[in-house]
Amino acid sequence: MEILIEGCKRLDIDLTERQVQQFEDYHHLLLEWNSRMNLTSITEYEDVIRKHFLDSLCIVQLSHMDLGQIEKVIDVGTGAGFPGIPLKIVFPHIQLVLLDSLNKRIRFLDALVDALELRSVTTVHGRAEEYGRDKMYRERFDLCVSRAVANMSVLSEYCLPLVSLKKHFVAYKSSKIQEELEQAQKAVRSLGGKIIEKKDLVIPGSDMDRSLIHIQKEKRTPGKYPRKNGVPGKMPL
Repeated sequence: MEILIEGCKRLDIDLTERQVQQFEDYHHLLLEWNSRMNLTSITEYEDVIRKHFLDSLCIVQLSHMDLGQIEKVIDVGTGAGFPGIPLKIVFPHIQLVLLDSLNKRIRFLDALVDALELRSVTTVHGRAEEYGRDKMYRERFDLCVSRAVANMSVLSEYCLPLVSLKKHFVAYKSSKIQEELEQAQKAVRSLGGKIIEKKDLVIPGSDMDRSLIHIQKEKRTPGKYPRKNGVPGKMPL
């Protein structure tokens, strides 16, 4: 686990022995379940560490947010638990919701949360459009994160309705994001957000580029958003 420990040090994160073991158990369970369902195409130990674990944690490099002060977090389109579970391991105080549209992934996440003995984690099966309109979830979170593969305009409509006023949405995107980001400006504003930082970085110990798009919620999202299931993807703002 030296790659993980050293990579975290480059991010100013000092892992405890328990946290190191949790990451190792995470990898083992990921491989076990991946043999039965398609959770990830990245399975080599070092690749999982760099491209999943350290990538998830690179959010700590943002200038305008302190994860130590963040309490309620939702991970939209979490898949195999990235970036939500690595963040929960390193910042155990957060109250985490993992949202995914595939129930088989939720079953894996339930088993993972149990195996890692994580507390204050809720797994939710459903679509972001549904939960963005649900009073129990709408504008309830200090931070919404997503590594989901979706256009920035679409992703903003999924995520910003879930974010509380003056709080944060962070999208994990590829480095080639500038044109997509410019096209999403109108959508972000319409949903009550403001792009406050685009952080370009290289994942520690790799040549993998990452861009983090940090959006702050400046105004409440109008009640007509998010639109009905499937509409954001078919007709981006």
